[in-house]
Amino acid sequence: LSSLLLELAGYLVFLRYQIYYGYPLETYLEYPIIIAQDAILIYCIMHFSGKARRALFYALIYWGSWYMLTLQKWIIDLAMNMCTFVSAASKLVQLQHLWQTKDSGQASALTWGMSVYTCAARILTTVMTTNDLAVLIRFIIMLILNIWVTATVLHYRKTKKTD
Repeated sequence: LSSLLLELAGYLVFLRYQIYYGYPLETYLEYPIIIAQDAILIYCIMHFSGKARRALFYALIYWGSWYMLTLQKWIIDLAMNMCTFVSAASKLVQLQHLWQTKDSGQASALTWGMSVYTCAARILTTVMTTNDLAVLIRFIIMLILNIWVTATVLHYRKTKKTD
């Protein structure tokens, strides 16, 4: 849950940054869908663990932050730079869990591999469209961490023995 909350915060900041600077819609179109999926997943996790009221609290914090990000230009710029650290922290939390349990559990190497591909594609599209250094740094760091998580998932996955 903590990894998912951090990731959602990173997506929200990134989406707001893209909108604030008027970047083309195609450079961030998938983020509203990802955010909706994460929000639904967080609500389901909290609902079934008996913490649905806490989900409302988080929603209010995210909603208020959405508007405060663009009060000043320096705030959105700082938030974008911090967004990279938040997203990296999310990946590191996932890695820490994998290392502690030494089991990939429900983590999918295919899903993480698709994240690697997505980051690589986003690096190319960012270079071709906006060439924004903060966005490029974000995707390069995410690419490295996604490769690391994918490799860790593959390392710890259980293999079935065949006789």
